Order: sequence, then C-alpha cells, then structure tokens
Amino acid sequence: MTLTVPLDVPGKHFGHIRLPHSADDSAWGHVMVPVCVVNGGAGPTALVAGANHGDEYEGPIAIRHLIDVASPQETTGRLILIPHLNMPAFEAATRTSPIDGVNLNRAFPGSATGTVTQRLARFVNDHLIALADLVIDFHSGGKTLDFLPMALSHILDDTEQDGRCAAAARAFAAPYTARLREIDDTGMFDGAAERAGKTFVTTEIGGAGTSTPMSAAIAIDGLLRTLAHHGIYGTPASEPAPSRGLDLSDPEGFHFATCAGLLHPLAGLGDTVEKGQPLAHIRATQDLQHPPQTIVAQRGGLLAARHVPGLIKLGDCAFVIGSDTGPV
Repeated sequence: MTLTVPLDVPGKHFGHIRLPHSADDSAWGHVMVPVCVVNGGAGPTALVAGANHGDEYEGPIAIRHLIDVASPQETTGRLILIPHLNMPAFEAATRTSPIDGVNLNRAFPGSATGTVTQRLARFVNDHLIALADLVIDFHSGGKTLDFLPMALSHILDDTEQDGRCAAAARAFAAPYTARLREIDDTGMFDGAAERAGKTFVTTEIGGAGTSTPMSAAIAIDGLLRTLAHHGIYGTPASEPAPSRGLDLSDPEGFHFATCAGLLHPLAGLGDTVEKGQPLAHIRATQDLQHPPQTIVAQRGGLLAARHVPGLIKLGDCAFVIGSDTGPV
C-alpha cells in the first residue's frame, strides 16, 4: 500500500491511498482512495473521514467543502481529509465494499494480508490514526435508517479521554449531542481511535440514502466548529442554535423487528413516546389473514432513529429511543 500525498510538507497536497487489487478486469490494478492534506506547520493533526459506509453522504459533502476552502495559512497543524474512505462502496452506493463484501467499520484494526477492505483498515489504523490528535468519522443512517441530526461521543472508562471526546461532540453543536456506550465496538473505526487514546467524535446526521440542505449544512458547520474548537483550522463560528443532550446508553432503547413484512409506522422521528406505546405494526405480505405484529416501546423517551424502507426483515433495527436531557 502506498500514500501518494506528502504528510509533512507544508502546503495543500492531493493524492491517494493506493491499494494493489488484481481483478478480472484489471490484472495489475489498484483501488484508489483520494486524500487531501493541508499542512500549516507545527500543531495538532485532525484526521477527518467520510463514507466509511458508502451510502452515507453528509460526511463527503462536508469534507469536500472543507477541501475547497481550506488553506495552509489558516491551518495550525495538519488536516488529513478523506471524503470517501470506503471508495469502492461509495462508488457503488452500498454500505459494504462490492469487492469483498466487508464492512469497513467492522474491519479494524485490519490485516496487512487480508482482503482489500481489511488492508485499507490496517493502513488507516497503523499510519493515519497513529498520527492524529483528533479523529472525526462522519456517519448517517445510510439506506436503511434515518436519525435525528446528532454529534456523538462514547462513554469511556478513561475519564480524561471521555471528557475530551464529549467536549468535541459538544463543539460540533449539532441539533442533538448524544452519549452512547457502544454495545460492541469489535472492528469499528471508533474503537480503534479510542483505544489509541485519540479525541474521537462521530455523527449520525439524517440518512435514508440521501442528504438534504439541512443535513449538509449541519455537517459543514459542525466540522468547522469542531476544528476551530481544537485550534486546528479557522476561528470559532458564530454562536450556533442550542444543542439538546440525547442519552442513547440504555439498551432498552433499541428495538428490533421480530418478524418480516410491511412496516406500518405509528410514531415518527422526533416524537416523544411512552413506555408500552405502539411504534409500528408489521404485516405479513403473503398471508392476508395473519394478524399484524406490533412493535411496542420498551421505554419512554425521544424517538431518535427509525427504519427507512417500507419492508422490514427479521432482526432489522426498527427504532431507537433515547432520553432528551435538555440543553448541553
């Protein structure tokens, strides 16, 4: 694997992460992941990635905007900007790579001798995360989920690192600022950065396999505010609208489909719901006499995420309910 862009030379540089990939249509071919490095000299390093999943678009939009406007003269330290980290998946508009079927966000720390996605994860883990002080990994709901727009930090056992990550999420100043203890971070970019001691912030901004003017603006403004907060790029933006705290740490807030069928939603994104309230009916598609199965709220709170497609499969995440904790 080769990085074709200099990391330590002052200025603004463009290149690729180049991964050899011999395929039927390209015997000596490569997977090329575009990278921009903006180096303003001494200071901290921010690693900013989008399209870890290829069907999520707010991150690529925000990072491409920053690439357009960023200059070394306004940068204290270094920006490593990767708008389409999982480039094969991004080009195919899929969550996982069409080359090997691997989910990049379940492949860390990766393998130097594994598949294309596993080797990409190993390169990012060993060569880019290792350089970074701040890591921002943009996510949204992709084709199957839609989220309230939130910046998110994980609840960590190291209180000093936990405080840094929580402050970074607050600095992003999305409409919601969420806290979550990851149920299982096996293979995730998040866990790789956090175990390396980095300040890490992620997002869930919209979804449904698209972007909107609002979601794009939230991503762009949040990225610039977070970088300014860390003294890496720009100056602090004007005072944002107040963000509301959102606690997603309760496992009871996650609701999964216990059967497949046609999803009939009864509650919408952003609704306040009560424990025991029906959230949706699932109706069998082949048996018209079969009674619907009802998804019932396991707890009260704010409906923070919802399943998007009109059909749902057994085991799909249908809804996420969190606690609205008020202004942060």
